[in-house]
Amino acid sequence: MKVVFLNSFKKDLIKISNVKLKGQIKEVIIAVELAESLAFLPNVKKMQGYSNAYRIRIGDYRLGLFIENGQIEMVRLVKRNDIYKVFP
Repeated sequence: MKVVFLNSFKKDLIKISNVKLKGQIKEVIIAVELAESLAFLPNVKKMQGYSNAYRIRIGDYRLGLFIENGQIEMVRLVKRNDIYKVFP
């Protein structure tokens, strides 16, 4: 799948200083790029009330993403209690 990173995602990623967490995020991004569909990915849930919004659980963080026409837009990467305030 084609993956697009929005500026908000890049800014959120820069704010994270934990090296172990960054490694986990890198693994998730690689898995998303190689996956044929979201059904092959663990820890993915559809956001209620939205037709194309999903979130992926990475420890205490959540990665918010949109899927449109076979393209994945990674939008936000924030702590679990803040994801629902800023995404979607």
